[in-house]
Amino acid sequence: MLQTGVLANRKLRSRTHLYRISVLVMLVFLASEGFLFCQSSGKTVRHHKVAEADNPADLTQAESAIEKKDYTTAESLLRTFVSSDPGNYQAWYDLGFVENAMGQQEESIAAYRKSVAAKADVFESNLNLGLMLAKTGQPDAEQFLRAATKLKPTAQPEEGQFRAWLSLAQVLADSKPEEALDAFVHASELRRNDPEPHLSAGQLLERNNRLAEAEREYKQALALEASSSDALIGLANVYMRGKRFAEADDVLAKLVAMRPDDSRTHIELGRVLAAEGKTDKAISELQAGLKLAPDDEQVERDLADIYVEAKRYAEAETLYRSMLAKKPQNADVRLALGETLLKQRKFPEAQDELLATVKQRPELGAAYGDLAAAANENKNYDLAIKALDARARLIPEIPVSYFLRATAYDHLRAYKQAAENYHRFLEVADGKFPDQEWQARHRLIAIEPKK
Repeated sequence: MLQTGVLANRKLRSRTHLYRISVLVMLVFLASEGFLFCQSSGKTVRHHKVAEADNPADLTQAESAIEKKDYTTAESLLRTFVSSDPGNYQAWYDLGFVENAMGQQEESIAAYRKSVAAKADVFESNLNLGLMLAKTGQPDAEQFLRAATKLKPTAQPEEGQFRAWLSLAQVLADSKPEEALDAFVHASELRRNDPEPHLSAGQLLERNNRLAEAEREYKQALALEASSSDALIGLANVYMRGKRFAEADDVLAKLVAMRPDDSRTHIELGRVLAAEGKTDKAISELQAGLKLAPDDEQVERDLADIYVEAKRYAEAETLYRSMLAKKPQNADVRLALGETLLKQRKFPEAQDELLATVKQRPELGAAYGDLAAAANENKNYDLAIKALDARARLIPEIPVSYFLRATAYDHLRAYKQAAENYHRFLEVADGKFPDQEWQARHRLIAIEPKK
């Protein structure tokens, strides 16, 4: 009887656990998007001299300092120069570049604005201003990046236009996704062998739940760069969200082969394998991940739970106890430990852990059912009845709870209450518990008054 009740509870928690795993895979991988999204175009274009018929000597000297990365000297020279010639767009452009290199974002933006105001049709000034505004989250970034897409770079025109379109797309991604996708297309047409527009487009489509289109973009990125871990991560996200676990498994296996020392990749593969029901393989990957990241508490919990699925209860117990030693107030882990002890028939220890669980979390209905099972095995029938009654106040009765309560009353020779619960059990058992139904009928014959 005990095993029937515990397993029924465990199966429900197992399904919940696998759902939690699938969500975790998406969240962990999606967290990596921001890095790719921001890194791809956030850097201003490299400084180069803007073509002029004759540059003033002071400006030439400042640009020589920039070439040597002597930004302090360059800043001093440029500040002096623009104070005497405030309409010189080239000097303001150089100063914007220098301030950015020195980590002074607001001063850089102010200088680039002055450069654009002095001469509005310079590609580099518009692009760099747009990038700096985007980097600091200012709303007019779009204006200057759009302007840059319509202007001709003074050097490397294809590269410059590519960066302008890609940057504009990323600025538009949240507010104007369709326009952003169109801008990604423009960028990909300028550099057909670059996977980055496809990766960024895939991420945008994924965030908007357009999974089939996102999958196509990620595959295009992989066709251009077969070793792209970002594209593989994107595909894994798409497959997990579509519950296409076998395909996610294949993709993550490739990532593990590429990054064998990356704990996260082992962990996510382990979680996918668990969702597929490939328990032994899941354990192997989670063990590898935990070895590389020994302080990851969530992986400890996942691995312990999967040990339970594999009936490797002693290993699960060790992990649960390790987690409780670090966080003794974690009632969920304590409940899992109590259940694991039950499965090992360590009933006194299980009862102690489950009593501690309900003291920590009195509203945890499932724990009372397990406590009742442990108390029943320990012949503590009064505690079993109290636990079952507490459970009934929190969650609906099930056939097992009626039967367990009936047998507890029966052992206490409270035959009236025992008979009531045997009858309730038989009313809802519906032939699913043949052994217990047979026992209930025969006990009713023995304990009910003869008419």
